[in-house]
Amino acid sequence: MQSPGTPKGINHLVLNVCDIDASHQFWTEVIGFRQVGELEPTPGRREGVKMRFYSGDNDGQTHHHDLALVEKNTLPPPDKGEWGPFASTSAINHIAITFPDREAWLARLEHVRTMGVKFDSRVNHGMTHSLYIRDPNGYGVELVYDLPREVWQGDIDAALNYVEILPTEGAEALEDKKDVPVFGQRV
Repeated sequence: MQSPGTPKGINHLVLNVCDIDASHQFWTEVIGFRQVGELEPTPGRREGVKMRFYSGDNDGQTHHHDLALVEKNTLPPPDKGEWGPFASTSAINHIAITFPDREAWLARLEHVRTMGVKFDSRVNHGMTHSLYIRDPNGYGVELVYDLPREVWQGDIDAALNYVEILPTEGAEALEDKKDVPVFGQRV
């Protein structure tokens, strides 16, 4: 029997949100996605449904959407407790958003700080450098830039297990070092 194939990746994510306007502001003004569409009400089928669609920069190519938001007034209130990759009480642990390079990522971190968003965690992983924050619904959002493949491809497991915790406040929270460990490198 022939293999059915391996997925290319995740096409898009749809999040249920408490307040679509507050979530829209977060995903556009803080994160930088642009709204590309909105579900139009259809009598008898979509009455009262609020849904918006967003896209990032997909290497200059137009993509129908990367993210969609659906307003659900029946959601529990957002978790305001301490957030961490293993402490999330939401059904979705976190959503990772990739920036094209280190400079764009650092500019976004500075922008997020300027917008008054709390930095929950700053971590250098073996394959990414990351900032963890929360959206208005309590969903964890990881802003990342990918380190070059040569850094982690020699030992993906070791890169996945590498964690360097960094400051979340002050000027140090906006710094990023260029010297990184290389995993699986032969000496």
